[in-house]
Amino acid sequence: MNRDRAALLGGLGDPVLLGGAMLLACLGVGMIWSAGQVDLPSGVTGAWRRQLVWLCVSIVAFAVVTRIPMRWLEWATPWIYAMSIVLLIAVLVVGTGPNTRSWLRLAGFSFQPAELAKLATILLLARLLGSRREPQTRLFELWQPVLVVVIPFLLVMAQPDLGSALVFVIILVSALFWAGIPLFTIFLLVSPGVSLILGFSAAVWGVWFVVVIVALYVRRPYMAEAVAVALANLATGALATPLWNRLAPYQQRRLLVFLDPDIDPRGAGWHLIQSKVAIGSGGVTGQGFGNGPQKRLAFLPEQHTDFIFSVVGEELGLIGVLVFLALLAWFLRRVLRVAAVDSSQGFGSMIAFCFFAVWFGHLVINIGMTVGLMPVTGLPLPFISYGGSFLLTTFVGVGLVCRVAYEN
Repeated sequence: MNRDRAALLGGLGDPVLLGGAMLLACLGVGMIWSAGQVDLPSGVTGAWRRQLVWLCVSIVAFAVVTRIPMRWLEWATPWIYAMSIVLLIAVLVVGTGPNTRSWLRLAGFSFQPAELAKLATILLLARLLGSRREPQTRLFELWQPVLVVVIPFLLVMAQPDLGSALVFVIILVSALFWAGIPLFTIFLLVSPGVSLILGFSAAVWGVWFVVVIVALYVRRPYMAEAVAVALANLATGALATPLWNRLAPYQQRRLLVFLDPDIDPRGAGWHLIQSKVAIGSGGVTGQGFGNGPQKRLAFLPEQHTDFIFSVVGEELGLIGVLVFLALLAWFLRRVLRVAAVDSSQGFGSMIAFCFFAVWFGHLVINIGMTVGLMPVTGLPLPFISYGGSFLLTTFVGVGLVCRVAYEN
């Protein structure tokens, strides 16, 4: 009996990590139940039951994934990536959604292909970068990992889903960093994207462009790379305004109210204003579980998805927020520990670190947008926000990390 139990726990790789994921997911179901306790009729009321069903499905998926050897997964990675790209193309044709074509409906279930694409991109980058003994130092040598990310990035942007597209950038940067690519090379790679963001202000973009030119002069990369980086920064800076005009109106409003929520307090700025009020009203000890007034009176929109952290702050106060953050930080530290145990095992270690980066990015961006430090992008809070597709892929990620721990 004891040997069977030891074999089972060994197969899990890191049962403590699984326990942390289950605890966070159960707390998430509880907060979704609380988000549904409102004084006005709302479809949020029964969301916790659907999340509980998805949690059961996610546990089954976790159990399956932990039994797949890494060498099998590495062999199947190109096929998984190809299937995810096909689904991203399909969602542009027959997809549904309130503001975007982000959802596919099959056999009565709706899911987001972008979530599968994130998983597939991590796997393919791990296969490409994890197998290389020496990290590349030249910018042009990175065309393969960049292409792997650019394809799903552009397809997700076409939906348009700016929040999910941002995650692909996080995946690329984290994979290159863990693969040992020099930070200056990563800086050159992402500099055109920064120019695109800063191009809306000629003065700010001008300062950034000078910084790029000075960096190129000091570090003196290959001439072809220096010219390509300078031209790419010029091009993206010039494209900022045309691309802004191509954004959906709701995306433009989200970015504008990030700078000043009061320009549209009853429209796009409503989310951010009410979120700040809810978190601030929680004080130290909170209004009590299920008793948040902003939530109960339906002042707080999307309280079970994008802004569930606002419910945590309102009802559990500063103490509850610190407990939630401590649990999430402990979980992420555990994932990072798995990645660092044997970083020479490139494929598995890269998978673990990329999931760490994605979950950490979700955490920072979601909490940042609820307190006004980030634009509203629609990224959920890991384990806590309502969302079946995201919860499923999150537990698949936990399963992969546990498998890496087992094989290490």
